[in-house]
Amino acid sequence: MNTQTFRQTDLFVSGEGGYHTYRIPALIVSQKGTILAFCEGRKHSRSDSGKIDILLRRSLDNGETWGEAQVVAEDGEKVTCGNPCPVVDRRDGAIHLPFCKNFADGPEGMIVEGRAPRTVWMTRSADDGATWAGPEEITRDVKAPSWTWYATGPGHGIQLKNGRLVIPCDHIVGVNFNRQDPYHSHVVVSDDHGAGWRIGGIVDEGTNECAVVETAEGALYINCRNYRGEKRRAYAWSHDRGDTFSGFGWDEALVEPICQGSLVRLTEQGAHGRNRVLFSNPASVARERMTARMSYDECRTWAVSRPLHEGPSAYSDLAVAPDMAICCLYERGEQHPYERLTLARFNVEWLTHGADHL
Repeated sequence: MNTQTFRQTDLFVSGEGGYHTYRIPALIVSQKGTILAFCEGRKHSRSDSGKIDILLRRSLDNGETWGEAQVVAEDGEKVTCGNPCPVVDRRDGAIHLPFCKNFADGPEGMIVEGRAPRTVWMTRSADDGATWAGPEEITRDVKAPSWTWYATGPGHGIQLKNGRLVIPCDHIVGVNFNRQDPYHSHVVVSDDHGAGWRIGGIVDEGTNECAVVETAEGALYINCRNYRGEKRRAYAWSHDRGDTFSGFGWDEALVEPICQGSLVRLTEQGAHGRNRVLFSNPASVARERMTARMSYDECRTWAVSRPLHEGPSAYSDLAVAPDMAICCLYERGEQHPYERLTLARFNVEWLTHGADHL
């Protein structure tokens, strides 16, 4: 039966629940099939700094219904806790959640050109996100001394077939925090199920927030926000599981307004007949027209695309529900992109206008 389904549910509405604005979505599915939707709850304003907490809502029924929002990470009135980038370990189902803190005062947070240095932290859940361990700082392991700005994700990390955990990140080398400073995407990796983390490969200059997926051939494809040249996404490849990146280029098909995007694998050929990888971003030179795309050739071309929302939209994250529904948690609105975080839930039949099915 080739039935096309598409449904949207607002999970976080700015101005409700005690927060001025909700931004920066991250979405994963646990080993047990729980869908976890993370975001930043910006307490007093839309600003990227100030009192910001990491929030979570969970669904136990493929995204049909959702529990109340819970606070996963917060640190008082003067600290930003942000950029959630969760990853699930297949070995035991543990969920690792790296994030960043931005201290507004104190010796660790001396302001440089209006911004404070970022520190990197990790918390974990062993019960599908119901409870979380106290955060531990991992800055010295994953941030070089010359790096100033730093961000984990945002979005989700992945686990490779060999068990390595990979978290997409980005950093700046410099103190001016303008587009002339060296911007780089990079990854951090763990080969011991999250016990230890280290810096992996670094992508060419001009790249920023990024997303990763493992290809059917075992390569790692990284797709990056791009600050150089035309407004299109950048990419690179790793053939050593994220230790180094090469083959840098720009994808002319993936127009962007200098914004974040997301990747996730939908299927592999052995189980579902074809390799399918999904991508989402605002497919415009402005933050608008949130679009889902699909590749059948491991991210080399994007044969399928369909808008989820034609109006203002920005950050997004993709996941695949246990029933194989495609889920996209994204920022959208009517007047500006930051009015709400919406979960779009649809199937491959809808995405391809009935041309493909599982």
